[in-house]
Amino acid sequence: MDLPTIVTRSEQDRAKLAAGHYAAETYVFDGGKIGLGSGTTSHYFVRALAERLRTENLDIICAVTSRSTHDLALELGIPLAELDEIGRLDVCVDGPDEIDAEGSMIKGGGACLLWEKLVARNSDKVVIVADELKAVDTLGAFPLPIEVIQFSWNTTAQAIRRLLVEYGYAEDTLIYRRERDGQPIITDNGNYILDVKLDEAWSIRELTVALNQIPGVVENGFFVDIAHEVVFGRPDGTAEVHTFPYLLEQK
Repeated sequence: MDLPTIVTRSEQDRAKLAAGHYAAETYVFDGGKIGLGSGTTSHYFVRALAERLRTENLDIICAVTSRSTHDLALELGIPLAELDEIGRLDVCVDGPDEIDAEGSMIKGGGACLLWEKLVARNSDKVVIVADELKAVDTLGAFPLPIEVIQFSWNTTAQAIRRLLVEYGYAEDTLIYRRERDGQPIITDNGNYILDVKLDEAWSIRELTVALNQIPGVVENGFFVDIAHEVVFGRPDGTAEVHTFPYLLEQK
């Protein structure tokens, strides 16, 4: 099977490609059970993985974190199965919208956060692939995605606002339903996404638990104590790896 040529149009794309290639070469092994992330950098990883399968005939099985990744993997001939069928994964490779020095992240810009968190939490190792623009000192510039059921979604939004005020956030914190072309974005689970403009996030460990206790909230985009390693790609094709040993010790 001839694979399509990967086209990079910017330095950021070249950095993402470098991170994806490094992860495919470093963390995938024969017999491995692999979680395939979503988003542009993760899809560079998926394409690099397909190239390894073509040249090395690896025996692996993969679970996906979104329908878009499912479709790409099928197109590239990557063997897939449901997470329920595979069980515990050896490694999940995914990308962040933001990641701080402790490995805490905001994810969900692609509206895939529920599947992403499910797959990550059921993996022995979580490797994050990113360009260095995703690294931040403090989370929050990227709006926090929160997946909510469609029923009475505005009531859920107001409950989220009240919770944020309890944690010291401003009463006028911007919370809006994500839309495209005037229509609400619908997740792979049939839900809405509310984006919360925090600007600067604090108490994220407490918030990630408290938000999920609000009726109507399905999952939130804080990913805390999940990443074991992060691979930062560079435009020159090299990559730098940062590890979070306290998580590796918990394996």
